[in-house]
Amino acid sequence: MQERAKATRRSLLEAAAQLFAEQGYAATSVNDMSARSGRTSGAVYFHYAGKEAVAVAVVQDRFATWPQLAARYADEAVPPVDRLVALSYDIAHALAEDPVTRAGARLWAERTTINAPLPHPFALWTTAVTRLLAKARLAGHLHPHVRPARAARTLVPAFFGLCALTEELEGTAALTDRLTDWWQLTLPCLRPHPVHEDLPRGR
Repeated sequence: MQERAKATRRSLLEAAAQLFAEQGYAATSVNDMSARSGRTSGAVYFHYAGKEAVAVAVVQDRFATWPQLAARYADEAVPPVDRLVALSYDIAHALAEDPVTRAGARLWAERTTINAPLPHPFALWTTAVTRLLAKARLAGHLHPHVRPARAARTLVPAFFGLCALTEELEGTAALTDRLTDWWQLTLPCLRPHPVHEDLPRGR
């Protein structure tokens, strides 16, 4: 029964995420979630207090915590700056193709229309980037003028702004190329010595 309940909760969350990503928060109803998931409206209210609670769960599931990417962030065998670059491509890929991630991003952008506090994703990611840059500095892989916390506070909003504007202006197919352009401009400012950057080109 517990596994069945988890499966039902997951199917509801994914159905709601698809709707939020496609048509936004205001245009999505509990009845829409019920129809898309093939579950009853009662099932939605059994697992979630209401539409607001579903929205919070969607943001928390992918956009605010990124649990599926934690392994790459924790791999000490990979140099910290390389981890940061690889992580950015994974996030961009998810923002372009994963419905739950896309829904989380759209819900965050529409947060003023949601009568519930949404998890704040950018503080978590600023902390994560700060830690990676601090490790890079200890390893001698960061330019002496770069201050990890200050750099992270610039890199995180710049990255998410790049993703959002690229999708709006060029579409998601251009994300990998634009991100590569961005890193080729940014990495020489982070590295202690100029190096040729062989950046990943996405999946």
